[in-house]
Amino acid sequence: MKLAFCGLGLMGSVMAKRLLLAGHHVKVWNRSVAKANALASLGAEVCATPADAATDVDGVLLCLLDATAVEQVVFGLEGIAEASSIPWLVDHSSIAPDRTQDLAQRFAQLHNRCWVDAPVSGGVAGTEAGTLTIMAGGDPEALAAAMPALKAYAARITHLGPIGAGQTAKLCNQAIVAATLNAIAEALSLARAAGIDASKLPNALQGGWADSQLLSLFTPRMLEAQEHVIGTLDTMRKDVNGALDLAQQTQTPTSLLGTVQQNLLQASALGLGAAEISALVCLSHPESLTRFQHQS
Repeated sequence: MKLAFCGLGLMGSVMAKRLLLAGHHVKVWNRSVAKANALASLGAEVCATPADAATDVDGVLLCLLDATAVEQVVFGLEGIAEASSIPWLVDHSSIAPDRTQDLAQRFAQLHNRCWVDAPVSGGVAGTEAGTLTIMAGGDPEALAAAMPALKAYAARITHLGPIGAGQTAKLCNQAIVAATLNAIAEALSLARAAGIDASKLPNALQGGWADSQLLSLFTPRMLEAQEHVIGTLDTMRKDVNGALDLAQQTQTPTSLLGTVQQNLLQASALGLGAAEISALVCLSHPESLTRFQHQS
């Protein structure tokens, strides 16, 4: 397929790389051109504007920071919407369901173009392995048309309903992940304070009810210095805020998530916003603070 990919951050750059390795022709655009140029050696066509990237392609893929960035890249000056013909657009960004619906409606008014909201879960490691989970909302035919591209980096792709359904599922996902990571951080700190080797917990709990991929992945990241960040604390805070906004709109009690939000705010106030989400362990184990501050 001939594809456009806009947004080459931690996740987007690896998605675009996997598309190229899968044999697709990929036109890339990123606000900082250095990240786009880094993919040129793999065959990516670097474009000067989002409109250039979206011209003469089978479909467009986005992976951007927030709703403001999505709106600017799609509808701003020299944005994607200026391209003459786009069969479908798949947005992997994590944004509020109502904002997704508004943006999709505006997009649909331009020659009946199809928007699919398709946030992901699985992190950078899942992207590199091609095992991401995609939660999708929007036109099922547009999703089917995009499927050959999505399978380059995703193993599970679920259509959940109309526009916004994917974003709603992602907020539910983030509520579970954020609450679980808070629990893991406190459990590891409790283990250390009580004098046992916290690094052995994943093995000790394997097969039990507390066993999880998050426990295995984040235990060493919370206990030892890591070279690469796989997801920042402030990004998680954005998603938790979005989940709480949705809870307010639907009048859903979420007392646990409110506590998680306060913990994320506290960690951010300690200067850990750009650090990995593992930095939550600093709240219950302040001795870890120096180790994580270098990431911010």
